[in-house]
Amino acid sequence: MQSVFYNGAPPPCPVPFNMAAYVLARGAACPAKTALSVLGEQDWTYGDLTAAVRGTATGLLRAGLVPGDRVLMRLGNTVDFPLAYLGALAAGLVPVPTAAALTAGDVAAMIATLNPALILRDPDVACPDDPRVMSLDALRALRHMPPADWHMGDPERPGYIIYTSGTSGQPRAVVHAHRAIWARQMMFQGWYGLGAQDRMLHAGAFNWTYTLGTGLMDPWTVGATALIPAQGTAATDLPTLIADHKASIFAAAPGVYRQLLNQGEIAAMPALRHGLSAGEKLPPATRARWEAATGTRVYEAYGMSECSTFISASPDQPTGADVLGRPQQGRHIALLGAQGPVDIGEEGTIAVHRSDPGLMLGYLGAPDETAAKMRGDWFLTGDQGCMDADFQITYLGRNDDMMNAGGFRVSPVEVEACLARLEGISAVGVAEVRVKQDVTVIAAFYTGPAPLDDAALRLYAEENLARYKQPRLFIHLPALPMGANGKILRARLRQQFEASS
Repeated sequence: MQSVFYNGAPPPCPVPFNMAAYVLARGAACPAKTALSVLGEQDWTYGDLTAAVRGTATGLLRAGLVPGDRVLMRLGNTVDFPLAYLGALAAGLVPVPTAAALTAGDVAAMIATLNPALILRDPDVACPDDPRVMSLDALRALRHMPPADWHMGDPERPGYIIYTSGTSGQPRAVVHAHRAIWARQMMFQGWYGLGAQDRMLHAGAFNWTYTLGTGLMDPWTVGATALIPAQGTAATDLPTLIADHKASIFAAAPGVYRQLLNQGEIAAMPALRHGLSAGEKLPPATRARWEAATGTRVYEAYGMSECSTFISASPDQPTGADVLGRPQQGRHIALLGAQGPVDIGEEGTIAVHRSDPGLMLGYLGAPDETAAKMRGDWFLTGDQGCMDADFQITYLGRNDDMMNAGGFRVSPVEVEACLARLEGISAVGVAEVRVKQDVTVIAAFYTGPAPLDDAALRLYAEENLARYKQPRLFIHLPALPMGANGKILRARLRQQFEASS
């Protein structure tokens, strides 16, 4: 038996289609219901949310934009982010959400690739000066304009673009079709256990794609209520917010679960049914501690920027502590070796069939890179796994050197290229290393005439790298381990560090 999961395709996406219209359709039947509560600040009903989205769409079109134009989003952790995102989609524009932590240099490189028609900017978010910028005040004024008609069209047309890092070290623009949102319905029971009665509290910021999808778009699609902590909320306050606001589902990255567990006793959360985890691998020890402390399960999901999440555990399909989950119903997943799908029980590369409605259209302006990720009809994730006879998949790790920092994928090549510019560094290798049982950080190993001042290294990193890309450790070595081809052996760096710790 081969490691292939396929029980039939999901229903086809309707034609014509608009992602924003689909997300807000269920809310039209309950306009007075709370769609979003920014905890302690403001509530939005479905009626108010829809009006603001369609007003924003009108304003963007009146600003001279036409369907298909790209809109770069440099917005902070506020409700402006999802309103602008859905407003652009409603108008047939292509929003490009980006992390607020990016530097002006990072964004300048994106602008050169994207050539956006408009840049939506919060003054507190780094962005180079550009004549295409629309201010935050101007953006907010658009909410009150008359409602635009939904821009309906081919579900295969570009819907939105998100950025991920690749092994080349350069962030890659991942283009998704409008139909990507249609594919997310496979998560509703395959991961979330989500219904219209739920109140989902997501611990992430508005301007993180994990929050945008799991915390907002998906609850709104089913007519549920999304709960988002106000900016600046401490992780230790989350259990009280979950209890006070009767959250039934809690979603967070593994790091948040660790922070909550480290505070000691966790307040009772009577309405909470279960938690969700994604963004990086959830350590089994963290899962066990959470379940013992709260009496609720945590269901993990695996995915990537190119295809969101497609393997998961769920209330209907729980897994053991060491098992990632199983492909969601409607997915077509395989574990591939050099000759095709491997046998059950053997290690292979996790792959997604090209027919998956959630799979990206491709990398913007990079057809060769897009083609390189395909093997026949299969998209290669670059991660290794092992499937059992019940289609449960155990995650075995990455087959490259990509790092994970707080849920963001980070290329060591990008960080190394930055640090190599610093005087006094002759060579540098960067790797993700384990410093505690459940904690990993980015470490920079470098050679040079003498060790450099750690404070100066950190300051340089702060000035040149987004926060999540900055190394937390700087280690001077007499030499870096090299392979026969002259490449740095990053895995060896990690192994040597962890062996000596």
